[in-house]
Amino acid sequence: MSITPHDERFMAAAIRLSRWHLGRTATNPSVGCLIVKDGVIVGRAVTAFSGRPHAETQALAEAGVFARGATAYVTLEPCSHHGKTPPCAEALIAYGVARVVISVTDPDPRVSGRGIAMLREAGIVVDAGVLEAEGRQSLAAYLTRQTKNRPYVTLKLAVSADGMIGREGAGQVAITGPEARAQVQALRAETDAILVGIGTAIADDPLLTVRSPGLESQSPIRIVLDPSLALPLTSKLVGTAREVPVIVVASEEGSLSQVEGDIASTDMDSRRVALEAAGVEVVHCNPYHPEVLLPALATRGISSLLVEGGAKTARLFLEAGLVDRIQLYQAPVVIGDGGIESPLGATDIPSGFAHTGTLMFGGDRLDEYERGL
Repeated sequence: MSITPHDERFMAAAIRLSRWHLGRTATNPSVGCLIVKDGVIVGRAVTAFSGRPHAETQALAEAGVFARGATAYVTLEPCSHHGKTPPCAEALIAYGVARVVISVTDPDPRVSGRGIAMLREAGIVVDAGVLEAEGRQSLAAYLTRQTKNRPYVTLKLAVSADGMIGREGAGQVAITGPEARAQVQALRAETDAILVGIGTAIADDPLLTVRSPGLESQSPIRIVLDPSLALPLTSKLVGTAREVPVIVVASEEGSLSQVEGDIASTDMDSRRVALEAAGVEVVHCNPYHPEVLLPALATRGISSLLVEGGAKTARLFLEAGLVDRIQLYQAPVVIGDGGIESPLGATDIPSGFAHTGTLMFGGDRLDEYERGL
């Protein structure tokens, strides 16, 4: 069966639906599913919080008897293996769906192609690759963790008109306006973890939580690159560690005597004990080797990571070639003397990134760049 404009319209709706629970489905991807009968949507769902139930089983339950002979639009290939829940492919077969339209084939070796084969063996018509580019974008975090064994990394920078991201010794400096800051809050809400360097953590004393009304519970895990465990016990991060998880990445235990400031191992041990007593998790993994750190985060189920600061940390990930998306906010404010130069501007985006769009938030401009998955 050939793909029709109706197929693309319904798949676009399924992809929009899938974005509702980004960052809230644990290690499972946020998948959208529509059940359509005679051009009418009779069931719809997105993967539930924490990853279960899956989208297909919820949408089928909503459709009920109307699922028989209907078309299912699914953003990711239905699972075919028995895990903590039965395979979604089996559910589609059991409900009597006549056709399944898929955006992206699942790279998980337990599923890849098997879900499609199971459906076809049952006599169901399957069409895959509908709006695949858009589907892959919505599933970017899951696909990156599956194929590259690391989280999908977004670098967010807010740059003044004179190319600065802050001012030395001034703590947090408001560069963008309230509209842009609200957009960043929404980005945090759909991200598994947010990361800053210790310099930013000390200078700005940020919370790094989601503060938009109604989204507070979606705050990401907060990660600080802190080789010598210098994060103050009086910081906002430490003070809220029992409410929203904080992970401090310290130098590996075998190299404690070589960390910045040559802090003795005994001092490191006492600081670790104090941080852990406050609810902070201390992880020993070279903080300045993201090629080692990112796979370690992936093993914890972190599929998406937002790098927010500062300049040194941004350069670290850029130079390692481990940034997948750049969100570059450009604001009309001028920082002037004492400014901290941005590691990146609109004129020196690294090769391999494609400009994917421009949005205006008040007087601030957001340009987004992405690498191909």
